[in-house]
Amino acid sequence: MSAIEIAVPGSSPASVRPDRPGRAAPPLRRILAQTRFDATAMLRNGEQLLLTVILPLFILAGLARSGVVDLGDGRRIDLATPGVLALALISTAFTGQAISTGFDRRAGLLRLLGTTPLGRSGLIAGRVGAVAVVSAIQVVLLGAVGLALGWHPELAGLVPALLIGVLGSAAFVGLGLLLAGTLRAEAVLAAANLIWILLLAGGGVVIAGDQLGPLGDVVRWLPSGALGDGLRSSLGHGHWPWLDLVVLLAWTVAGTAATVRWFRWDS
Repeated sequence: MSAIEIAVPGSSPASVRPDRPGRAAPPLRRILAQTRFDATAMLRNGEQLLLTVILPLFILAGLARSGVVDLGDGRRIDLATPGVLALALISTAFTGQAISTGFDRRAGLLRLLGTTPLGRSGLIAGRVGAVAVVSAIQVVLLGAVGLALGWHPELAGLVPALLIGVLGSAAFVGLGLLLAGTLRAEAVLAAANLIWILLLAGGGVVIAGDQLGPLGDVVRWLPSGALGDGLRSSLGHGHWPWLDLVVLLAWTVAGTAATVRWFRWDS
């Protein structure tokens, strides 16, 4: 029996015999391939890049050099950098993920990918991996800019800050997927951007909860407030912010459970 020639984009023709069917790649390789694809798409998207990198850089530089916004007691750069790191994580894990998933859902891409060997669980794992990759790039870039501007983080707080960042990203990924899986794509776009603005202005992200007056009593129980205050406490003072860790863990569990319950793969 003669071989069937198949043209594969980006490679030379491959010979496939009917008696030697192709096999799906191992699960880990499929997830890593999806992670690489999603991370590359996020970094190449101009709107996503503006939201996740460029705006946080401008905000960091503005807060460090301007005294218009009261950030509290201490060196401005030491207060601004953890807050902007929190904002960048929210931008990637929540806003960017919600918008991209909402439009992929409307286009039917999620349903189609769910029928491939990747499967629904592999698709979600790939997207979570992409968030981790992009978040790591954000932290390195913003951290380097912060250091260049005179930021002096407490080395003893690096481990608790890492845990805060991981839990905060997990909580916001769950909430972003919940938003993307329950609303129409256009509503997701409007809601995700509006929530980002509200969290920036009064969510305890860049401005600490104790600087927000009576609103601070509510903000500290939000995932945004716990993420911002936790990073400021750990990176600024080397503390273990146990309350913030518990709050973020609770939001992670609640957001994940709600997403599993109500996420719809089709519009």
